[in-house]
Amino acid sequence: MNEEQRVRQERFKLLMEQLLIPEDVTANHLKDGKIEKLTIKKDERRWHFQLSIPTVLPASIYELLADRLVQTFSHIAKVSFQIQYGQPDLSEQVWQSYWPLIVAKLTNISQPLKEMLEKQTPRFDGKRLVIQVGNETEAIALKRKLTEPLQQAVQSFGFPAVQLDAEVKESKQAFEKFVEQRKQEDHSKVVEAILEKKKLEQQVEKKMKEEKLTIGYPIKDEPVPLETIVEEERRITVQGYIFAAETKELRSGRTLLTFKITDYTDSILVKMFSRDKEDIPLLQAVKKGMWVKVRGGVQNDTFVRDLVMIANDVNEVSGKETKDEAPDDEKRVELHLHTAMSQMDGISSAGAYVTQASKWGHKAIAITDHGVVQAFPEAYGASQKHGIKVIYGVEANLVDDGVPIAYNEAHIPLLDSEFVVFDVETTGLSAVYNKIIELAAVKVKNGEIIDRFERFADPHEPLTNTIIELTGITDDMLKGQPEVEQVLNEFHAFIGDAVLVAHNASFDMGFLNTGFQKMGLGEAKNPVIDTLELGRFLYPTLKNHRLNTLCKKFDIELVSHHRAIYDAEATGHLLWRMVKDATERDILYHDQLNDNMGEGNFHRQRPSHCILLAQTQEGLKNLYKLVSMAHVEYFYRTPRIPRSQLQKHREGILVGSGCDKGEVFEGMMQKTPQEVEEIAKFYDYIEVQPLANYEHLIEKELVKSREALQEIVANIVKLGEQLGKPVVATGNAHYLKEEDYIYRKILIASQGGANPLNKQTLPQVHFRTTSEMLEAFAFLGEEKAKEIVVTNTNHIADQIEEIHPIPDKLYTPKIEGADEEIRQMSYNRARKIYGDPLPEIVEARLEKELKSIIGHGFAVIYLISHKLVKKSLDDGYLVGSRGSVGSSFVATMTEITEVNPLPPHYVCPNCHHSHFFNDGSVGSGYDLPDENCPKCGTPYVKDGQDIPFETFLGFKGDKVPDIDLNFSGEYQPRAHNYTKELFGESYVYRAGTIGTVAEKTAYGYVKGYQSDHDLHFRGAEIDRLVTGCTGVKRTTGQHPGGIIVVPDYMDIHDFCPIQFPADDRGAEWKTTHFDFHSIHDNLLKLDILGHDDPTVIRMLQDLSGIDPKTIPTDDPEVMKIFSGPDVLGVTEEQILCKTGTLGIPEFGTRFVRQMLEETKPSTFSELVQISGLSHGTDVWLNNANELIYNGTCELKDVIGCRDDIMVYLIYKGLEPSLAFKIMEFVRKGKGLQPEWIEEMKKHDVPDWYIGSCLKIKYMFPKAHAAAYVLMAVRIAYFKVHYPILYYASYFTVRADDFDLDTMVKGSAAIRAKIEEINGKGLDASPKEKSLLTVLELALEMVERGFSFQKVDLYRSEATEFLVEGNTLIPPFNALTGVGTNAAINIVKARDEREFLSKEDLQQRSKITKTVLENLDAHGCLEGLPESNQLSLF
Repeated sequence: MNEEQRVRQERFKLLMEQLLIPEDVTANHLKDGKIEKLTIKKDERRWHFQLSIPTVLPASIYELLADRLVQTFSHIAKVSFQIQYGQPDLSEQVWQSYWPLIVAKLTNISQPLKEMLEKQTPRFDGKRLVIQVGNETEAIALKRKLTEPLQQAVQSFGFPAVQLDAEVKESKQAFEKFVEQRKQEDHSKVVEAILEKKKLEQQVEKKMKEEKLTIGYPIKDEPVPLETIVEEERRITVQGYIFAAETKELRSGRTLLTFKITDYTDSILVKMFSRDKEDIPLLQAVKKGMWVKVRGGVQNDTFVRDLVMIANDVNEVSGKETKDEAPDDEKRVELHLHTAMSQMDGISSAGAYVTQASKWGHKAIAITDHGVVQAFPEAYGASQKHGIKVIYGVEANLVDDGVPIAYNEAHIPLLDSEFVVFDVETTGLSAVYNKIIELAAVKVKNGEIIDRFERFADPHEPLTNTIIELTGITDDMLKGQPEVEQVLNEFHAFIGDAVLVAHNASFDMGFLNTGFQKMGLGEAKNPVIDTLELGRFLYPTLKNHRLNTLCKKFDIELVSHHRAIYDAEATGHLLWRMVKDATERDILYHDQLNDNMGEGNFHRQRPSHCILLAQTQEGLKNLYKLVSMAHVEYFYRTPRIPRSQLQKHREGILVGSGCDKGEVFEGMMQKTPQEVEEIAKFYDYIEVQPLANYEHLIEKELVKSREALQEIVANIVKLGEQLGKPVVATGNAHYLKEEDYIYRKILIASQGGANPLNKQTLPQVHFRTTSEMLEAFAFLGEEKAKEIVVTNTNHIADQIEEIHPIPDKLYTPKIEGADEEIRQMSYNRARKIYGDPLPEIVEARLEKELKSIIGHGFAVIYLISHKLVKKSLDDGYLVGSRGSVGSSFVATMTEITEVNPLPPHYVCPNCHHSHFFNDGSVGSGYDLPDENCPKCGTPYVKDGQDIPFETFLGFKGDKVPDIDLNFSGEYQPRAHNYTKELFGESYVYRAGTIGTVAEKTAYGYVKGYQSDHDLHFRGAEIDRLVTGCTGVKRTTGQHPGGIIVVPDYMDIHDFCPIQFPADDRGAEWKTTHFDFHSIHDNLLKLDILGHDDPTVIRMLQDLSGIDPKTIPTDDPEVMKIFSGPDVLGVTEEQILCKTGTLGIPEFGTRFVRQMLEETKPSTFSELVQISGLSHGTDVWLNNANELIYNGTCELKDVIGCRDDIMVYLIYKGLEPSLAFKIMEFVRKGKGLQPEWIEEMKKHDVPDWYIGSCLKIKYMFPKAHAAAYVLMAVRIAYFKVHYPILYYASYFTVRADDFDLDTMVKGSAAIRAKIEEINGKGLDASPKEKSLLTVLELALEMVERGFSFQKVDLYRSEATEFLVEGNTLIPPFNALTGVGTNAAINIVKARDEREFLSKEDLQQRSKITKTVLENLDAHGCLEGLPESNQLSLF
């Protein structure tokens, strides 16, 4: 080989390395390849490689090479290439493997021809490619149209030219035989493919159980940290945790695996392509949650605009896993822990904590979220799964409704007393550890200041910056000042026996008494008044009761807040105002003040934290009551529990002292041991936490040093010993792993200044192991550390019973005689329709359903739903059903739904003769031809949608019924309130919801954090951080229609607490505290939803006088609008739409209109199919639409709704239980089992049907679709026969955005506006998209010969379009910039008397200047003068 050839080979090898082609592929197929030529066109940014390779590449390798060449250089140039083969050995196998690629290159041939080529594989006899055709004419056409394009395509792959030949299939018989054989082969291929896939998956699964997953070669290289990858790398190894993974099939047939890994220094996206079909199950086995080692190259990916790793090898490895290695009988129990339900603070789910505790061998774990218990249901589920005890608790905000207003009570008249109003400034908050630096006072008598006292004291230590900034006192000001003892002595003499007064007196008196005691003077015996508590009692409506707020209220000058003398003077003036206000309430003596203790807005005072643990089932109910009270009665920024209420409901609850915001810890920081002892007596156990949890106190200068923290913790432990109360060490966990710290940091940062945690360094508060906790308390000595970490936490856990946070069965309201009433109601109506005796098919269905409904206690649910629907019907509003309730014939007979689920049938309204079509030949009874009864000649009634009962209550009939009802939106509040009448207000609640941080919101938080901290994250790292922040509770809300009913023999607190939605105390309804899904199987939930359809129907009924129930469901003129607009008297071109369904519910969207264009439905059952197809996932697109387009089957035959599957398979002869099981699997996107496919084939289920089942991801219930279509057909009836009434109701009820100025100008103006918005494409705003729908209807209306008038000051309504001949008069609120409230006010003012002027209109209707200008610009104020003028003549 000469030098030039060697260089070309070297360059080719280098190119393969650049393209990250796996080494084994290069060795086996590309070994002696060369770059013959590279042509670069700089101005066009194009590169063209000419490559030579000895032997023909397998098609899959050719694809890999093509993909990698194009992708690798896509950011530089558009790449093409040509291969020249040394020995182009083209066997039939090679042609067949390349055939899909060759056909894909044929871009300039007709679609039918291309589809024909795609469906077959040609024969190759060494010289000719032979393609089969149906006849001689096709053969001639094929050669003429295909010869030249085929040669070009073949040569582009480096193959020599080949002769094309067409082979005409033989006789019709042979052709039919071929088709049948092909069908059988296709079926076998379907089954074989599924079985093969299953087999490969099972092999991989089995292999993974025995050994770890390995794709490619084993990796022995050491991984590098992900944070070190900052540029492209040719070959590198990394290791990390997979937090997202997915596989997808590419158009080429290959599979692409993408996954994201993190090693917690950074994250990266990894891509890997399959090489052959054996790779696919391996790639699919790569899942979220694995730890892997990956080897490959790193390159800039232009698609994601980031560095991406292209993997060659992936090895599963053991991840880093924290273990609790303490002996089994010496493991701790966590008694203070926050889940993701601690609003915007906790990160990990209750389930994750319980799982971890179980893995570590802990026997119990407590859940103690901030003020809420919403994690209990999930924690309970996890505890049942893992066999570990969950302790149900809460970290409560405790407020003292027993804080005295007066101390050392004395029977002395307030107006005649002498007061010493004083204030101290100190080096810190602790009366024990800190010192007084300034003491000032004023003596007040009869409202006048008669004396002053002001002294500094030298603390003999430097002041902190915080104290200097707060008080304005500096070290220089204190140097050489008297000792604090001297100052206190002088003050003791100054006060005499006067009444002492301070704002937040417990603080100031704490320092005073501690100082007096140290000097041997004893505590002050003087009567004391606390102006903070007195202010809370006297002025409960104030936002807060700080000194500056109160001074501002009474215009008292506060010269320099936080300087003792100024604060004392201001408090002196304030005191006298308070004394006078108190005497007006007949509080004349000092000892009367505490009679009002606990009144006013005491719950606004700063709460302390404590832990409440439910010890018994009764204790849990008490806990629920306290949580309800905290949210409903005492909520102020946070839910708060008054101490008196805790005492009252303390039975069965253990009370712990909480964290550093608890009274015991704060007391030990600030008060004397004797005072703390009194505080601690209230608690059942005392809590301490690792010093790391308290370090922010040093940062805030509340505690001097780590040594001081140790001393406080040691003192608390001693206090526990003295009182004989267990001291427990808790972790105050907010997340599972140390790495999760960043998620909490981002969430808290997102709250800005509203969260005080942003003003401190966040402690590391992960779920700690026993050894981590023992190490944290090692300073107490090994024995004491073990006692508080292990012994005492287990002791507390042992005191707590096994508790069920939610009951284990359904509790429905009891209505005497409900079972019999439902039975009688069902039979009476059935006999009224079908006669007596009932036809066998009707009676059998009724009995089957009633057996399940009554047997499982569901009759009362039906009866309640019946009462709700009946009330709405009596009040003149139709009710539409949702979901599967229409699958129940009992629901039809009790008038809960209009959908009749029996097989299609005729029934005579006169003699009750009936005829049923129960062979599957008819899709809907509404589609039956009109017939007269053969017995009496009366026209038959047609009904029946053929829906099995099993889709509602399950195959065993034991699934709790979920009855969803669509009430008119304007009637919905009345329906909700009717439940209060039915059950009583204290037994009905709105179904609560919990709003968590969504992905989009979390993305905003992460980007904000990145920006605030001047960081740069890779895309994958952003995704990881977003994932970590999602799912955390953000707020609460209420279900739009869900009403939870508590039976009158139970209390809501047997199930859960209650609250207001989003803690809005002004809300009309209270909600369940738990998300309603958690108690869905325990309490009855009524879905009373608001919907536009019943409102439109009601308005049409009012306008026309037509009873909507009499509207025919098979009006041929109405059916025509679903296939074209001709019946409306307009053309497609006139209304820019190929159907007449604009504005028809369910059928007016672009997506569904496209379906209508392709299918042209003409029957009710086909419309039900369309409704099902449009709501399902992968039911229409790439499934039914292709089957219809290819002529495989018709619209009526495809799978549209979930029920179709069960009904069809039963008609085919499958066992009903298997048919039900197949339906359930398919509707949930779980596909089919191989044995089911065989069973389906045995019963002649066609291959296309099986294939369709395999693609479906989600399906709509037929009963829901039928109910929707019924409403749609009624509305369509008015559109066809009473158009102006239809448009009036549509624009009144459904439309939100209008452009009246355009609409009044007629069709040309409207069309121009439509084209303008369409021209914007995706750039159109949401408002413009909403307006587009209204304009399309407006155009249609105008083209049908109707028109819009302008808004009329004296004829327009506030919110309704009025019909006047062939025109509509718009309401005021249809005008841009005129809101509904303004519109109502204009009409109200107009009804009083005529407007004299624009000024008069504005003043009387209280509209804004902008609204007035909008009315004027539209022209409805013509002739109205600007202002009122007084005429003398």
